[in-house]
Amino acid sequence: MKLYFNPLTRSTRPRWMLEELGVPYETASVDVMKGEQKHPAYMARVHPLGKVPALEDNGFMLIESAAIVMHLADKYPEKGLAPAAGSNERGEYYQWIFFVMTEAEPSLVTIFLNTQILPEDQRDPAAVAQATERFKPAATVLQERLKGREYIVGNTFTAADVVVGGVLTLAHRVSRLGDFPGLQAYMGRMMERPAAKKAFGG
Repeated sequence: MKLYFNPLTRSTRPRWMLEELGVPYETASVDVMKGEQKHPAYMARVHPLGKVPALEDNGFMLIESAAIVMHLADKYPEKGLAPAAGSNERGEYYQWIFFVMTEAEPSLVTIFLNTQILPEDQRDPAAVAQATERFKPAATVLQERLKGREYIVGNTFTAADVVVGGVLTLAHRVSRLGDFPGLQAYMGRMMERPAAKKAFGG
């Protein structure tokens, strides 16, 4: 199993998941700052859009960080990182994964690009302000959900925590958790997990 990986990207999420599972894998480093992900051979064989992550498993290639995380949870059911299929908790598991990916992450990516990635003369402060306002309702919903809860679904750690926790690390990186102490506390708990430390620490 090979994970095409760059530490400044969404590929930290599947790496965190692989570490939680404790299964053998290797990483193939992709230098996105040098544009290695845009090489024609990479786009033809690994990711058609020239991005990371991608997971190669015995010739099977899978892209999209949340899809990889969910696939791995199902591939190793004995690890207990996904609720039982057909259960209410399984529905919530899907709900919160898709919620954080669609309602929270796009705004955070806009902020990240316009504060840390794009050249100064290409950054758009108005886009940052608008994205910050769009993020707040989603963050409020997540914080309310986590009141009195250790994890986002049920009473145990699941792959949903990998996705939600991973997105919140981006919120932390762009300094958008200051008004959400509940989310800060949750992210802190997730980042204390040994698997998360390894995935995010290099």
